[in-house]
Amino acid sequence: MSETGSRDDSGSAKRTAAAPDLVLRSPTAEDGPAITALIAACPPLDPNSAYCNLLQCSDFADTCVVAEVNGRIAGWISAYRLPSHPERIFVWQVAVDTSARGLGLGGRMLDELAARPAVRGATTLTTTITEANPASWALFTAFARRHGAELTKSERFTRDAHFAGAHDTEWQASIAPLPSAPTN
Repeated sequence: MSETGSRDDSGSAKRTAAAPDLVLRSPTAEDGPAITALIAACPPLDPNSAYCNLLQCSDFADTCVVAEVNGRIAGWISAYRLPSHPERIFVWQVAVDTSARGLGLGGRMLDELAARPAVRGATTLTTTITEANPASWALFTAFARRHGAELTKSERFTRDAHFAGAHDTEWQASIAPLPSAPTN
């Protein structure tokens, strides 16, 4: 039987049915260099500094997801609860290595994130996506549909006003309501 790994409320890895070589878990600080390399290998994602990725792996580990395929990091979601709006979980980046594309890994990681104890009580998932990123739009549209939620879209950061013409406009996708996380 195939297995997928996730974390229980104590934060330890657990396995459930789906694929023998896939483990979904929280990151550790030691994952920082591999996360930095994965993001760099996944254009059009904006590269972060290695230090930023290290902080995400340590300070935001409860709301980030690492996917290991055959013991190698092949997927990453960075996310955080907004301090000013704790009912929202913001997904900063979703990265899937080219070797793991087509496995539904992005959707599995989003589902894992939504089920995390650290996300409990959040009613809305938000992210920003450029218009020219059909893979991300498809990923988040599928997540909304799978969970019976609505995806709405609005401009968040515009090319000229926020990026001085150096980056495409980022559109905010808001998905609500989020599925209720289990209480066990």
